[in-house]
Amino acid sequence: MTYLTGFHAIEERIKSGRTCGPLLVAKAGPRARELAALAGEHKIRVDRTGTFDLDRLAPDHRGIALEVEDQTVNVYADITLEDFIAGLNESGKKDALVVILDEITDPHNYGAILRSCDQFGVDLVVSRNRRSAKHAEVVAQTSAGASAWVPSAETANLVRAAEDLKEAGFWIYGADMAGKPVYTLDLRGRVALVLGSEGGGISRLLRERCDSLAAIPSKGKIDSLNVSVAAGVLLYEIIRQRR
Repeated sequence: MTYLTGFHAIEERIKSGRTCGPLLVAKAGPRARELAALAGEHKIRVDRTGTFDLDRLAPDHRGIALEVEDQTVNVYADITLEDFIAGLNESGKKDALVVILDEITDPHNYGAILRSCDQFGVDLVVSRNRRSAKHAEVVAQTSAGASAWVPSAETANLVRAAEDLKEAGFWIYGADMAGKPVYTLDLRGRVALVLGSEGGGISRLLRERCDSLAAIPSKGKIDSLNVSVAAGVLLYEIIRQRR
């Protein structure tokens, strides 16, 4: 069992309508009372508990914790890549935006990326179902609750996922410092942005499936930006071009 303890994470999970609860409250401060009232509005059970018991269940709590069954970051309504593509084809949407996360193992980075995905209207996040960041509580807190809203799909084969997206009319762009300046690329239409791991970048086979590589020009003394920071910059440029 997993417990969400961040105020934003708890609030957004309750609002999302996904199964959760009970809400455990040890210290009924103003924020905890607000969340307890919100839980009541959504028919989620609220249980009073002792601080000692909450310390044992959720050591990082701030007087409140929400019980959830999710063990992964895929806390949005279940969706598959196949269903997502089918829905796009049915609707005829031409400007879809997908983010592919290739071995992002740090849950703080994962959560920060999801927060940017929420802010910039990403339609789907695709990740591998075994080796990506899986700490739901850390992801939920770092994303400020965005993990409850960003549509996510998991797959056993990211290379195949990229090929499926290409067949559906997506251009695949990999984030890489050796690429072309991002502002010189045409990022309108159906676009998938690939973000590589914190240490090794994009894996070779997935890199080979990219139509182009996108770089963020910089003047720093170190070689690159943190992947979550880079994600925000690249997604902003995509949205800027579309507006």
